Amino acid sequence: MLMLAICIPLQMQAQDDQKTIEVKGTVTDETGEPLIGVSVTPKENPSLGVITNIDGVYKIKIKAYTRLVFSYIGMESQEVLIKEQTTQDVRLKEKKDNVIDEVVVTGTGVQKKLTVSGAVTTVNPGDLRTPTASITNSFAGVIPGVFARQTTGNPGDNVSEFWIRGISTFGAGSSALVLVDGFERNINDINPEDIETFSVLKDASTTAIYGSRGANGVVLITTKHGRDGATRINGKVEYSYNTRTKTPEFVDGKIYARMMNEALESRNMSPAYSDDDLYLLDNQLDPEVFPNVNWMKLLLKDGAPTFRANVDVSGGGSNARYFASMSYVEEGGMYNSDSALKDYKTNANYHRWNYRMNFDMNITKTTLIKIGISGALEKQNQPGADYKHIWESLLLYNPIATPVRYKDGKWGSQGKDGHNNPWVLVTQYGYNQIWKNTINTTAELTQDFNFITPGLKALVRYGYDVYTDNGNEHWKAPEGWQAERLRDSDGNLVFKKMVDEQLMISQPYSKGKKREFFEAELHYARNFGMHQVGAILKYSQDGTTDNSENNWVHQSDDDPIKSLNIAFQRTIQGIDRRHQGLAGRFTYGYANRYFVDFNFGYNRYLFEASFGYNGSENFAKGKRFGFFPAYSAAWNIGEEPWIKKVAPWVDMFKVRYSYGKVGNDYLETRFPFQGRFYTNGSDRYVYGDFDTSNFTYNGISYLILANKGITWEVATKHDLGLDFYLFGNKLSGTVDYFRETRDGIFMWRKYIPEIIGVSNSQQPAANVGSVRSQGVDGNIAYSDKIGNVNFTIRGNFTYSKSKILEYDEQYSHYGYKRSAGYRVDQTRGLVALGLFKDYEDIRNSPDQSALVTAVEIAPGDIKYKDVNGDGKIDDNDIVPIGSTTKPNFIYGFGASASWKGFDVNVLFQGVGKTSFFIGGYTVYPFSNHSWGNILTDVVGNYWQLGKNEDVNAKYPRLTYGWNNNNYRNSTFWLRDGSYLRLKNVEIGYTLPKSLTSRINIQNVRVYLMGTNLLTFSDFKLWDPELGSSNGQKYPLSRTFTLGMTISL
Repeated sequence: MLMLAICIPLQMQAQDDQKTIEVKGTVTDETGEPLIGVSVTPKENPSLGVITNIDGVYKIKIKAYTRLVFSYIGMESQEVLIKEQTTQDVRLKEKKDNVIDEVVVTGTGVQKKLTVSGAVTTVNPGDLRTPTASITNSFAGVIPGVFARQTTGNPGDNVSEFWIRGISTFGAGSSALVLVDGFERNINDINPEDIETFSVLKDASTTAIYGSRGANGVVLITTKHGRDGATRINGKVEYSYNTRTKTPEFVDGKIYARMMNEALESRNMSPAYSDDDLYLLDNQLDPEVFPNVNWMKLLLKDGAPTFRANVDVSGGGSNARYFASMSYVEEGGMYNSDSALKDYKTNANYHRWNYRMNFDMNITKTTLIKIGISGALEKQNQPGADYKHIWESLLLYNPIATPVRYKDGKWGSQGKDGHNNPWVLVTQYGYNQIWKNTINTTAELTQDFNFITPGLKALVRYGYDVYTDNGNEHWKAPEGWQAERLRDSDGNLVFKKMVDEQLMISQPYSKGKKREFFEAELHYARNFGMHQVGAILKYSQDGTTDNSENNWVHQSDDDPIKSLNIAFQRTIQGIDRRHQGLAGRFTYGYANRYFVDFNFGYNRYLFEASFGYNGSENFAKGKRFGFFPAYSAAWNIGEEPWIKKVAPWVDMFKVRYSYGKVGNDYLETRFPFQGRFYTNGSDRYVYGDFDTSNFTYNGISYLILANKGITWEVATKHDLGLDFYLFGNKLSGTVDYFRETRDGIFMWRKYIPEIIGVSNSQQPAANVGSVRSQGVDGNIAYSDKIGNVNFTIRGNFTYSKSKILEYDEQYSHYGYKRSAGYRVDQTRGLVALGLFKDYEDIRNSPDQSALVTAVEIAPGDIKYKDVNGDGKIDDNDIVPIGSTTKPNFIYGFGASASWKGFDVNVLFQGVGKTSFFIGGYTVYPFSNHSWGNILTDVVGNYWQLGKNEDVNAKYPRLTYGWNNNNYRNSTFWLRDGSYLRLKNVEIGYTLPKSLTSRINIQNVRVYLMGTNLLTFSDFKLWDPELGSSNGQKYPLSRTFTLGMTISL
């Protein structure tokens, strides 16, 4: 009876536990505002979840004694046990970031920031704002440790080149490794809206796991995946209008003709234009003989549009999750078009379609499989003429050379290619089309082995990518004519034919490659009391096959040696490029403490050690494999008890140091351990009787000597860093000092004495170069709240300086002529002392006659410093001047704030420690006679006899034809490339949920954004970011964007 009395209540309780009940309620935020789209799911069966409606109300049928999980983006999730109640209201709290919980993505997976002992920068993808197709255009001034520069605005090519901590080698490639979901992929193909996390690994301890590929730093990108809960739909649309930041400005025909006369008279030549000619030109009474064409205004539009759209869908349950997205971008060009052309377009434009599908499934409780496919389809249209010819012509075709078209229909022209008139090159030379297709596939398997030992798991990845690049160049050319200055006796124009007609021809081409990746990792992480132990062992291999067209170059070409080299490169391009590596890492932490309430931990002492054992087929046997160790250590002083007592406002204060070696196998050529030979007709030999011509054969000579000793370029890296969070995480920052030495840089030996039996023409090579680079990077931010206003003030900087230690070069008595001891990419030239005042000044100055040929030195010419004191100016006076053409210093600072539904973000970005020479026919007036324009900056700023004899004038005297003395690299033409730019301003407004919930929409935000709005620089001729010496590039864009994001 007693047993029966016990069992009956238990049975009734079990029946109650299985009873299905309907629970309903309202979910609100802390202010009581209903939340639409909150995910309400049973903890044990998320696939049966529901979402709240426009009033924040949910209704769900579940078993009694089930735990419901309430989750919402930006809110802390809540878990509620439902016993038998049928009503359950929930109030969600906003998530608050905490340094204890902050995580970063590193080469070994997700890691708490507290435990990271290497140099890692994590960037919020939302901070990478750009209206263009490539996310690289948002790097400058945003990511500490990254130098970025955009050198063209041409649609489809308007991407930024970037380097991590500068350029530390002059030999092997300096580009960073970009990994998307663990595999090396093109960062410019990624849809920015698909990015979930973005990290930059900068020191040896964090990049060693990637072997030789990570020698120049690593960018880690993970894409979005599905999450537990109801289906989520996000959309984004943007419309942008692009104008030019800064393009060169030239004088009109009236000024040009008068300055030409002055230049001719300076050479004791007759003026080109008489007073009558100038009258006809000024009043445009005979525009066929005396035209005055503004080519820039004729050819370039005021602006062009860009359109972007994106949509993604995600969701799933505890066993399976999915994410899918599609995006489209269209960039318009700034060229004007011929309205008479109907069959094709000649304006530059670019279209790209991106797609991505990720599917994650838990096959068992310990086995997770991830499968993904993504890709990009690109279409680019360009004028039929070569890009360089278009911009050469646009900036050098003077306003009085020819009209666009003569009255009888003949096209004006000064010659072929870049000497043709710009309008013809853009609108009458046909068109080029390029189609690119990228397909990336990924499969990943993760297996927990907790049943063997806690903390043990394995991960296997496989990737297969295909890239195709197909194009068709439709090229033609109309006849080009130039009229003589004098008409015939009947008053008719006399023409000279400059260009023959070329009917439309089609030149298709095809390029392609495929890549395969395989990686296997074994992870172990476990806590033993206050001790943390972790280890990773990683095996990787990859192969790349180039399937591009292989057009053989025959030895019968004009330069047989060059032809053979090209033929060799094309022969081996089809041979797979392969890498293989074994890497590992061991981590140890001490004094972790975990609190149940907050579930956080801290580290006082951290130690990591890693290694890479890498192999490359570029080297001979015995040299192919290299062992590259690295280690790092960190001390979180902020968690010491004595610090907590005296400075409780210190949330984290971590000092870290890393050291390591990294190998680089990227060379200018492949297989340098293999010699190359060619048959030499000048070194013949006789087979048989002497002087028997019938048996004379070509000899075999070395083209390139083999060197089986060539091996890895090795980078030895040091990093000393500090991470801190203070005052309740309001003030945070990171500062790193880094130093790197590159040894064994691959170089062609050009100065070996032939007495040893080796000719320089045989191009022997060896690991002889060495470079040391060092610098500082860091960032700081302060976040707080005043009333209802949340704000953040932030800034970052990167400074890097390199020095060549060893270089294969000719001996010189003058140390400044050597590369060793100076920066990589150091600018060099003569030191200008202003302009000569008069002939007495010329006679009393060091002899500069070695610099001139046809033109005698005269007052108003550039005067140079005799550096070596030998009484003459020559090449021995050329010294390192200025900085480098690529910036050594880059920085950014800005602020963001939000109030109720409004938000604003401002970013300034700048560069320093960079200089470049200006020159060429764009800058040197009449240096190629009548071919070339004159910058408006020259007018009133050049030395002029009797009018402006200032020895410190901005430009020397005018001369007609090349002036060897003036037109050479010197401090006179050296310009400071530093600038400060208002990079980005964004103002947004998020509609109230009380309004959006009425139409079943979770979130709507509209915004206005401006990019490259203002530029402050001493250089005014063209955009200094282009880094161009002559401005002959498609200009960068100043962009105004209107956009909207929506979440369902």
